[in-house]
Amino acid sequence: MNIILRKLQSNDRNYFYKWIKDKDVIRYSLTLFQNLKTDEDISNWFDTVLEDKKSYSLGIYDNTNKTLLGYAGISAISQVNNSGEYFIFIGDKSYHGKGVGTYVTKEIIRLGFEELSLNRIMLTAAEKNIGAIKAYKKAGFIYEGCMKEAFFRDDEYSNKVIMGLVKSDYKSY
Repeated sequence: MNIILRKLQSNDRNYFYKWIKDKDVIRYSLTLFQNLKTDEDISNWFDTVLEDKKSYSLGIYDNTNKTLLGYAGISAISQVNNSGEYFIFIGDKSYHGKGVGTYVTKEIIRLGFEELSLNRIMLTAAEKNIGAIKAYKKAGFIYEGCMKEAFFRDDEYSNKVIMGLVKSDYKSY
């Protein structure tokens, strides 16, 4: 897989204008994305991503054509608990279902444990986001629980699953 992860650049914001306005792309993403309607809203959000000191965010790039596909990382990093919450957003739909999510998830886990010295990485995902949950399981995340009706999309509530991985259970790939 010719995917690389590197620090997001200011001009990467241009990709997000299209992605965040696409309801299919943001269906299972951050609830915040549901309220970003204008380029200015998206640009302001992107600035907060670049400045966030409690998150480790990397752009996902196709190394063949040097284009941004999305971003991933670990947010809500707690120095006290040595923990954080994994996230991934693949905005370019042409890369959905091609193993990018699994590959990136494994890489971010590795960086979280090896470079950030975290002990625990967790995530939440919409129960209906079957592809993402499969990728997370392949990367080593373990189902920990369910938050009933914690997710509202398409005029209905659905469950969110909680998954986690601790360093002692981590197997490097």
